[in-house]
Amino acid sequence: MLIKKGVILGLVGAVVAGTIAIAGGHSGNPAVKARKAHMQLYAHNLGILGSMAKGEAEYDADQAVAAADNLVALATMKQMSYWPAGTSTEDLGEETRTLPVAWDPANWDDLMAKSAALADSAAAMQTAAGSLEGVQASIGALGGACGACHKVYRQPMN
Repeated sequence: MLIKKGVILGLVGAVVAGTIAIAGGHSGNPAVKARKAHMQLYAHNLGILGSMAKGEAEYDADQAVAAADNLVALATMKQMSYWPAGTSTEDLGEETRTLPVAWDPANWDDLMAKSAALADSAAAMQTAAGSLEGVQASIGALGGACGACHKVYRQPMN
């Protein structure tokens, strides 16, 4: 299991690094680019599981387990470099949707709790992903963990 986690973390890191390298030729803050790439990887893997849970895609245990493993890797990855001061909507405008309240020290305990809830729900999905019923039972908590942070710390789409 430890080797598998190391491989997954390495692959996720390579994908994030590759995404940053590809995007590197465009304007914008590199930390924000990394943050967005990380969120896109969350969305991709959640999409796989969500489409299976809703019956929009045929359940595939290998694919579901891989997506859940990826979510655990993403949720437990060290992200400090993605969140430097000066990278909120207040500072960068439309380049990011992260609200300034994310950098308020009064909110850090809440952010850490939400991050832990995401890691816990991803781990629960990892355990459940071996069956369609497990995916269906776990997808709501996982989506809720994502949404809990976004409701407070992300600007809604215009």
